[in-house]
Order: sequence, then C-alpha cells, then structure tokens
Amino acid sequence: MSPPPVIGSAGADDVPALARLEAVCLGDDAWSTGLITEGVAGSVPTVSWLVARLRGGVVGHAVVSCAGDIAELQRIAVDTECRRQGIASALLAAVVDQASRDGCARLLLEVREDNTAALAFYAARGFVEVDRRPRYYRDGATAAVMRRPLGRGCGGQG
Repeated sequence: MSPPPVIGSAGADDVPALARLEAVCLGDDAWSTGLITEGVAGSVPTVSWLVARLRGGVVGHAVVSCAGDIAELQRIAVDTECRRQGIASALLAAVVDQASRDGCARLLLEVREDNTAALAFYAARGFVEVDRRPRYYRDGATAAVMRRPLGRGCGGQG
C-alpha cells in the first residue's frame, strides 16, 4: 500500500512537473508553461495551485480560484501511474478545506460530459450537475457544470 500523498502549495521548482502533468492528463486543453509559471508565482491573487507529492515527486495538482462566496475547481490532475491511490480525493479535500477557509459557500467545476469516471467521482463527493456548456472544450465537447455546497453540515465530504 502506498503512503498517503502530501498536499501543499506549488512552488516555482514544481513548474516542470506541473507542465508535464498538464500535457499528459489534459492533452489539447493543457495550460502552457508560461501560464503555469504565472499561476504558481501568484500573479492572480484569487487562484491557488496545490500539488500532491509521493516520495518527494509531484504526482498530482489542483487549481482553485476563490472570489466572493464562490470557489471554482479549475484543474485537478493525477499522473496516470498514480491513479486509484486516493490522490485526487486528497487534492479535492484540500481544495474544499481551502475554499471553506476562504469563506466560499459553494464549489463549482466543469467536467467533460463523456468522462463518466470523473462524473461519478464528483457525484460521490457531493457534487450535482447544475448546467451544461456546449462546445466548452477545444475539440467541441460539452462540459457538465457541477456544484457542491461548502461549510458545516454539507454532505459528501471526502
């Protein structure tokens, strides 16, 4: 059994690993190294980059923005070799904790409507579909918009 991942803030030294994860996990929708560098540097004060580390290496990341009472999970990605080990769950839990601490009342995200594994993952953690965004992704795929309440008494912790 693998040790639990260590979740923390991303730093400048993590940029090459983050760019690799973006390319591997998100393909045509990957963010550029320049955008990642700016994000990790804190160029946008409402956006936070989190990384998951196993044995010292970056194996996953999440990007969350918090503005007003709404948080948005912009990214979550886990290295293909490290999936099904609780890393995405740990990253999502850290995002939920941070958004709650920042005073957000709900967390939103978009996921490809054809990504049944991701849809099930989020549904099991208290997210419900609230809308669709046609042609959201570069290849023309539709995004399902999902929402989860934050704060005390909300189900789906995890």
